[in-house]
Amino acid sequence: MEPRWSSAFYPCPPSIIFLLVVTSYTWLLPVTSPERVLPDPQAAPEYAHSIRLDGDIILGGLFPVHSRGDRGTPCGELKKEKGIHRLEAMMFAIDLINKDPELLPNITLGARILDTCSRDTYALEQSLTFVQALIERDGSDVRCANGDPPIFTKPDKIVGVIGAAASSVSIMVANILRLFKIPQISYASTAPELSDNSRYDFFSRVVPPDSYQAQAMMDIVTAMGWNYVSTLASEGNYGESGVEAFVHISRETGGVCIAQSLKIPREPRPGEFDKIIKRLLETSNARAIIMFANEDDIRRVLDAAKRNNQTGHFLWVASDSWGSKISPVIGQERVAEGAITILPKRASVDVGLFFINTFNGKHFWNFDKVVFICVVERAHLIHQMNNRKCSIKRSTETHCAVQISSVGSAGTPVVFNENGDAPGRYDIFQYQITNRTAEYRVIGSWTDKLHLKVEAMHWRTGDPSLPPSVCSFPCRTGERKKVVKGVPCCWHCERCEGYHYQASEFTCELCPYEMRPDLNRTGCVPIPIIKLEWHSPWAIVPVFISMLGIIATSFVIVTFVRYNDTPIVRASGREMSYVLLTGIFLCYVITFLMIATPDVGVCSLRRIFLGLGMCFSYAALLTKTNRIHRIFEQGKKSVTAPRFISPASQLVITFSLISVQLVGVFVWFAVDPPHILVDYGEQRTQNPMSARGVLKCDISDLSLICSLGYSILLMVTCTVYAIKTRGVPETFNEAKPIGFTMYTTCIIWLAFIPIFFGTSQSAERMYIQTTTLTISLSLSASVSLGMLYMPKVYIILFHPEQNVPKRKRSFKAIVTAATMSGKLTQKGDRPNGEVKTELCESMETNSE
Repeated sequence: MEPRWSSAFYPCPPSIIFLLVVTSYTWLLPVTSPERVLPDPQAAPEYAHSIRLDGDIILGGLFPVHSRGDRGTPCGELKKEKGIHRLEAMMFAIDLINKDPELLPNITLGARILDTCSRDTYALEQSLTFVQALIERDGSDVRCANGDPPIFTKPDKIVGVIGAAASSVSIMVANILRLFKIPQISYASTAPELSDNSRYDFFSRVVPPDSYQAQAMMDIVTAMGWNYVSTLASEGNYGESGVEAFVHISRETGGVCIAQSLKIPREPRPGEFDKIIKRLLETSNARAIIMFANEDDIRRVLDAAKRNNQTGHFLWVASDSWGSKISPVIGQERVAEGAITILPKRASVDVGLFFINTFNGKHFWNFDKVVFICVVERAHLIHQMNNRKCSIKRSTETHCAVQISSVGSAGTPVVFNENGDAPGRYDIFQYQITNRTAEYRVIGSWTDKLHLKVEAMHWRTGDPSLPPSVCSFPCRTGERKKVVKGVPCCWHCERCEGYHYQASEFTCELCPYEMRPDLNRTGCVPIPIIKLEWHSPWAIVPVFISMLGIIATSFVIVTFVRYNDTPIVRASGREMSYVLLTGIFLCYVITFLMIATPDVGVCSLRRIFLGLGMCFSYAALLTKTNRIHRIFEQGKKSVTAPRFISPASQLVITFSLISVQLVGVFVWFAVDPPHILVDYGEQRTQNPMSARGVLKCDISDLSLICSLGYSILLMVTCTVYAIKTRGVPETFNEAKPIGFTMYTTCIIWLAFIPIFFGTSQSAERMYIQTTTLTISLSLSASVSLGMLYMPKVYIILFHPEQNVPKRKRSFKAIVTAATMSGKLTQKGDRPNGEVKTELCESMETNSE
């Protein structure tokens, strides 16, 4: 059965298999072996950019000894750190094995090492050297000059290849080597594409693929709180596959958006890197740049950022192609400061225990990276594996596991997964400058999950807080996110306005009607409830007027009671005067009920007394004016006195009118029992912080109009009768003072109506309407009190000589005098003093 690399044991000496694995771990500090010197590029073509070591078994090697050349030139300057150092590592491993008498005795390892110049096409041409021995040459048509058949120099047969470094180079070379079943193990190629066993079945690697690296970089970005980043990749499998893996993970996990994905051409034109920097600045908020680029491109990107004065702006997050290399940052340390880089995890190996004889004596070797010390430690394993078949690629039943260890300590097992890949284990570095010393410092690690020491990180600004790389900054409390369509990491912050609060990150909702947003607009709180307070200016003024009115009314009542039998009191109609004074008193008292804290009792009293005071007053005045009008109308017809003009009849008429108001109130009680409510609409201002709920009695404007409407009807009717009796002599039975009182009262209430209803939409509605209503009631009462009773009190107290009885006359004489007075008035003549004196006698006195 023909052996296959991917699924069968490869029939090769175990030492070779082992060496393929261990020499692929070639990451070293600067080392120069005096036994191996790079050939002069001007030497014979066979040895240009190559090294050849004779041996029984020949290993191939591919190393980027030179960087990529400029346009038209395949190779550029020497790459010491990751080129020559790796080459020396392989040669040193071979030296160790060949000089060990117990390890692979009687077998000498040789090597054919080629320079890839960091260019895939050039490496492909170079790698044809590895397959020359496997290509049969047809010499049948070729003869020497003497006729003998030609003698061809047999090329070295390569049993395996170590390399290459760049993924694009490994992919190109792997396509050739697999045709000749030459195994290949890479020490640095990480492109995910190389995990495809169906295409690269003779390829394996001791570094994890970029799919792990991309996940590690995504975890770093997430841990840093960045959600808006740009990607930058070198054109080719390594860069493009790495970015593709990162973008794929970002879409699967969400939370990280890609602002821009830029590509560095294989052959960049002059000014190309300046254009890249300017394009990255178009999305300046995406400060974090995810880089999958070769070290040459990295250096040129940093140089362009420096030229464009962007030192400190970009936050570089780079793959293992940057790692902990010095070459990309030489001369541009400041622009690289703070860069976060990734490198596959390596154990520290001290080779100082091995003394190697050189031409100059014994040299002390010290490599501080993971290398091939397991060559010596596993010599016995090689003997046991000799003459056996070992599966280099994975097998479901068995696999070759080589333990890499430093002397006296356990290391990391070298194993392959089912795709021929090493497990993902990374160290995370940050390039830091402290005390003018620039160095890479380990700040964490990644093995299936991230372990990051944020406190160990250092930034150019010196600020310990993490620098931002976000499209939009977090919204403040009380603001919702309005996501930009198609870019979930970008949003506009909109404040929840009015009575809305922030219900979630993306929504604002309306608070319940009796609530308002809190100060942060993250929830709702009850709207404060207010009422008209006694100490409010809106209450102090009407209370003061009412107090004065109550005192004045009480004084008049006391005076009238004290002088109850005097002619003036008797002439005023004592019974009706007390009814009118009661109404005036109630008009003043209602102010206190309107300002008192609403409850069921207060609301009940408001309903009863709101219109009752006016009803008492105007019912009494209406009865008086109606009586005068009937008397004089009757006098024009006959000398017989009209009916129902006695004091008892007047009281019955007055209380009949008052009972209508009381019946209406009781019906109101039955239909809609009094209760209190909180009116949140009255002071629901545009600014919710000013919103208030008003505690009030359930008396609508319509109910108020109905309650006062009857009293206003009485007032209007009384005014009509006052107008009709305006021709009565001025001192006869208070007709003129009643008329003036009614005219003034009408003016007061005509002013009250527009003020009361015109302020129904005002935020101060409760204060304005209550104050207007109470003052209007007090003014109406004050007008009646002042015009009808203060002149009488003045005479009673200060001019008692005028408070004397008048001569009684019959109704016939009074009617005759009134008729004569009317005729004289019609003729334009004034009645003489005798007639005027005769008319001064009141009807109440005459009736008694």
